[in-house]
Amino acid sequence: MRIIAGEFRRRLLHTPRDASVTRPIPDRVKESLFSMLRGHCEGANVFDGFSGTGAIGLEAVSRGAARCLLVERDRHIVEILRSNVELLGCGDRCTVLQGDALGAAALAAAPRPLTLAFLDPPYPLVQEVAGFRRVLAQVSSLVDILAPGGFVVLRTPWPLRHAPDAAAASTGAAEPQRDVSRKDKRGQVKRERSWRRHAESMDPKRAAEQLGGRRAPKQRADADEEAVEERSASSPLTPSQREAIEQLDRKLAQVESEIEHAAPVKGVDADLTLPNAIGPETHVYHGMAIHLYAKRSGT
Repeated sequence: MRIIAGEFRRRLLHTPRDASVTRPIPDRVKESLFSMLRGHCEGANVFDGFSGTGAIGLEAVSRGAARCLLVERDRHIVEILRSNVELLGCGDRCTVLQGDALGAAALAAAPRPLTLAFLDPPYPLVQEVAGFRRVLAQVSSLVDILAPGGFVVLRTPWPLRHAPDAAAASTGAAEPQRDVSRKDKRGQVKRERSWRRHAESMDPKRAAEQLGGRRAPKQRADADEEAVEERSASSPLTPSQREAIEQLDRKLAQVESEIEHAAPVKGVDADLTLPNAIGPETHVYHGMAIHLYAKRSGT
């Protein structure tokens, strides 16, 4: 990980041995982001939430930011972050805060008036509805303290979708009818195949219970097939048993057909808009997106 431009151009930053711990932003995306923010770093007050090793906040400092608050929760990553600030010799312009980037303490410590704010939360956090709402709430709070012409920048996975029932619950809407997933249907097929294999050995009462959805008899799915065939040969099928087998065959064929023709259940696109902000202006880079928010006039 390196600084791309400015005072510390080409300086390498300390990083953890496992790069996946901090999910660093690729250089090409970082360069594109700061190209969009050209002219906004000089003399800026910066908030860098989920700072990691400081790749974004220290890039802003290198490009002329006057003050930068770097917020990181992980104690071991904070040690690396502090070592990077010391490495660049910019401790007079940077404050490292170990804590929750979505918490009140981080918001209170943000330099004012705020020019730029960066939030790069873990992907699993925004992919879960409750976490996504917490992130948007902090984005909204940061927008409130933006200086005129300032921006809040949020990085998320893309596309960003939530399960239909979870999205409805988050907005208070009525829960939609949940479709049976392919996994559920495959499980049903597996169970029906098991019952079909042993159907010839069932007595009519047990077969009727299975078809009626009542409690199934305690019979191992992997029962010895030769034993089943032996019992079947010694006990001719009754009309009721034959009818039960035919119904099982029809049911299995129907479920397999539904699996073959069913469309996958898609999630609901996350609503990234905020009442107090203009935007977001979204820029997509393969599996990630950068969202820019500006303060709405009159808020």
